[in-house]
Amino acid sequence: MSLETKKVKYNRYIALNRYILYKYVMATLNYHHLRYFRAIAHAGNLSRAALNMNISQSALSIQLRELEASLGEKLFERKNRSLILTEAGRMVLDYADVIFRTGDELMDTLKQRSPGRRQVVRIGAVATLSRNFQHALLSPLLNRPNVELVVRSGSMRELLSALQAHALDMVLSNLPLRADSQMAGHSHLISQQAASLIGKPPGKNQPFHFPQDLRTIPLIVPSLDSSIRSLFDVLMDRLGIRPVIAAEVDDMATLRLLARDHKGLTLVPPVVVKGELAAGTLVERHRIEGIVESFYAITISRRFPNALVREIISKPLKI
Repeated sequence: MSLETKKVKYNRYIALNRYILYKYVMATLNYHHLRYFRAIAHAGNLSRAALNMNISQSALSIQLRELEASLGEKLFERKNRSLILTEAGRMVLDYADVIFRTGDELMDTLKQRSPGRRQVVRIGAVATLSRNFQHALLSPLLNRPNVELVVRSGSMRELLSALQAHALDMVLSNLPLRADSQMAGHSHLISQQAASLIGKPPGKNQPFHFPQDLRTIPLIVPSLDSSIRSLFDVLMDRLGIRPVIAAEVDDMATLRLLARDHKGLTLVPPVVVKGELAAGTLVERHRIEGIVESFYAITISRRFPNALVREIISKPLKI
């Protein structure tokens, strides 16, 4: 028997086993119940899903209740006129999507097309967070063919709401959860970096004297919502320095762009301008060791945690 014939037989054997598993899962869960649930989850409410499926809303509701009864879990919570997935609902939807893709994979395998199964991880990133930090943390996932990465940007409040609604698996932020937060979450410290005063390369005989030169050199700083800005203000007050503030920016991407054109200095973690520092268009004039920017991954306790989230927060990150 040739090697090519052995490969064909092996591929058919794998396809047959996957088909048997697929039929078993469908028989256990009830294919129709799962299909209707998936349609409701993607539509967001019963009426739209019923219209899409060409079925009455009452019949669709019955199918959903029967699936919840068979699983022993509530899959949706009603909010106004919308249906919001519970944690169990989010997990069931992920598996339902995989199961339906498995059917496509089966057909692909039998027709000798290239199949693929992917695990989804949904991450929220606070809009003010450094893009370079996000890239350093998430880029390893981009090179994995079995991972689908979904990244959403927004305010801390918006992202935490999405996290509680199980629409996100994790939120990246430069601030931990507030101590008085009503949310039962966890702030995992991913990395830290001392803030620096960054500027264009100086000419000859242009030394920088910290902190006294800040009385005359214009400075771009993060907004008051930033932890490094708060610490910087406290330090300046203690040293008796009143810096010249040229601009106050709450977005790190904008801060990076302004730092390129600014004739003065910018208070920023070096990771924000990593490319410019490497190219020599900007240089670090002074590192303020007492002021540290922290980067956090915020999660909530779940009965069914995403394995990729555990993987991300368990690895130390050097930036």
